[in-house]
Amino acid sequence: MFPCPGKLRSSSCSSTGFVSLTSTIGDMLAKVLNCSFLDADDFHPLLNKEKMRQGIPLSEEDRIPWLEMLRDVLKENLVLGKTVVLGCSSLQKYYREILRCADAAYEHGSYASKVQFVLLDAQAEVLAGRLKKRAAEGNHFMPVTLLQSQLDLLHIDDAEGIFKVDATLSPQVIVSTIQALLVSKQAID
Repeated sequence: MFPCPGKLRSSSCSSTGFVSLTSTIGDMLAKVLNCSFLDADDFHPLLNKEKMRQGIPLSEEDRIPWLEMLRDVLKENLVLGKTVVLGCSSLQKYYREILRCADAAYEHGSYASKVQFVLLDAQAEVLAGRLKKRAAEGNHFMPVTLLQSQLDLLHIDDAEGIFKVDATLSPQVIVSTIQALLVSKQAID
């Protein structure tokens, strides 16, 4: 198990989705929420990026320290009372549990955390097309050949309460939908 850090006082939105959309949507959402956007890819060590450039999927040994670093960044922002949007493909429940632990009050398996998740949902063909475009533009280091390994890892448990948004909608509609979902969640809490 991984340690959950100290007490927090703010809410956070962690946008899970695939790299083909996280930067665009994450940046737009952060502007609407008047907060910072962090792209998890910027936190990968050089070795991880090089492995992915070569078409080698990351191992758990590669991913876990990276996720723990992201958790710590979320924690730092929350401690400062800041909301942040994190674009991150946290594909498995265990990975999201690590990120939820940025909230010191989080109890493992309860899914009641100040860290919220949004899945930008699209068919593999759509994601592949977007990833190819970004790679061709030099805007991403992961080749489209790794997409299937990412999709194979993706596991969403409905009990987690992850917001799912159709990634084929226009960016403006996606952001408005996410904002409305977050506002409705806050009203319930």
